[in-house]
Amino acid sequence: MAFGTRVQFNPLGTVAFGSLTGTYAPLGPPMPGHARVIKFSNSTNQDVLISADGVTDNLRVATNSFVLFDFASNKIQEDGLFVQKGDQFYVKYAAAPSSGNVWIEVITAAGGV
Repeated sequence: MAFGTRVQFNPLGTVAFGSLTGTYAPLGPPMPGHARVIKFSNSTNQDVLISADGVTDNLRVATNSFVLFDFASNKIQEDGLFVQKGDQFYVKYAAAPSSGNVWIEVITAAGGV
């Protein structure tokens, strides 16, 4: 019986509203493994921008919302997409918030892809 790849839940990455600026800052640590599922949550009272390189605006996460990416749904072993081990995400505000936090939640494939 094949079971596929075991998942690993990674530590929560958080940036509080007071630490958000108009310049990109790291959002959590670099990916500890090949990320299969990533959720960006924004509980601030302003939109935030997410970047995969610390320069380019790649994603907007609206006020009090989240964005979920399941790169490897219904795939096993080396099938499906993933975010590479060591990749880093960054966050900045679109306008200065006065409350809330931004989070990144990551599920990786334990032991490789």
